This record gives sequence, structure tokens and C-alpha cells, in this order.
Amino acid sequence: MRDTYRHKGMRRKLVEELREKGIRDERILQAFMQLPRHYFLDDAFDEWAYQDKPFPIGNEQTISQPYTVAFQTALLNVEPGQKILEIGTGSGFQAAILALLGANVNTIERHQELSEKAELLLGKIGIKRVRCFFGDGYVGLPNLAPFDRILLTCGASEIPEALCKQLKIGGQMVVPVGDKVQSMYRITRTSPQSFEREQFGDFRFVPFLKGKAGQ
Repeated sequence: MRDTYRHKGMRRKLVEELREKGIRDERILQAFMQLPRHYFLDDAFDEWAYQDKPFPIGNEQTISQPYTVAFQTALLNVEPGQKILEIGTGSGFQAAILALLGANVNTIERHQELSEKAELLLGKIGIKRVRCFFGDGYVGLPNLAPFDRILLTCGASEIPEALCKQLKIGGQMVVPVGDKVQSMYRITRTSPQSFEREQFGDFRFVPFLKGKAGQ
């Protein structure tokens, strides 16, 4: 797999674009500079890999727009060593960004083909701290709970209660909520029964679906 000077130059321009759009956490910007996004896309998209746009990755799924990945990551307030649950592995790019920030990532994908492809790629490019699971994101990973952070990279019709219960006290979940357009929420668990909600901007995501694909 090749990461040329040209790729690095395009990556540098993308990082500057993210900075101009309001991403201020230098750790996140450095992770974007370090991680070759073109590895996560088909070769046909090589010329466009560093545009701030989503692209198809198969199975009617997309790799999120870089700004969206950076925005969600910033809302998560990731600290090294935290245990994170990600719902919607997709290409594996978001999980890799979290791992580069020092988190231990457990990521669930309902499409087996995408889950296996992401796991293979992450291993191939030397991204550690990520465990990939083929499963139902609605269920989460209760056996591994509680989590410091939970991130949904798909649009939920409502805030998923089962996942809220898998947060630590003081833990946070970032979730896009809505049908055609989603509002970004950050949910903080303040006690065993209490949660605080913060609402941010509007985004568009593929829908959060129950079950494993094809089953």
C-alpha cells in the first residue's frame, strides 16, 4: 500500500480545511494527518480521497465526510486508555482515528463483509487497540460494558436506551438522532438513572438498523 508525497500533500490540505471549519483539537488533526484515508477507499476514489466528502464503500454504506468524523470525535472528549464502543464500523476509518488518540475501541458492524474487510485492513496498516465485531448494534456489547464512551456513526430514530445503559457513570455517548436529517446529541450519564443531553448541529447519516444484515 502506497502513501506518496502527493497523498501527504492532499492530507495536509484536508487538515487545514478541517481547522478552518472549526476543529481545534490538535490531537485530532494530527490523527487525520497520520492516517491515510485513501487506504479505506476503493482505488477508483484515490484522486478524491482527501476531499471533505463521504464516499460509498459497498453494502449501501459510506465512509463519513472527514469533517463529520472530526466533529463527532471532538464531541467525545477522548482520553488515552478509555474504552470506547463504536456502532457502525463501516470502513474502519473512525475506529482508527479513535485508536490513534489512544483509546481502546470495540466496534460493531452489521454487515459481515465490511466487518471482516475493516479488521483485515486495520491489521495490515498496523492500527492496534481496535477489536471488530460482526453483530447487532442495537444490542451493543453488554458483556464488555460499561464503556467510557459510545459513538454511533449511523442515524438513530431515537436515543437508544440499551446503549445508554452500557455507559459508565460520567460516560458520554455521541449519537445522531432523526430520520432524514439528524441532530447530533451528546448524552452524559450523571447517575444510574439520570442522563444529560446536549444538542449540536444537523448532519446526514445512513440509518441505524436492527439486527445483522441478511438475517
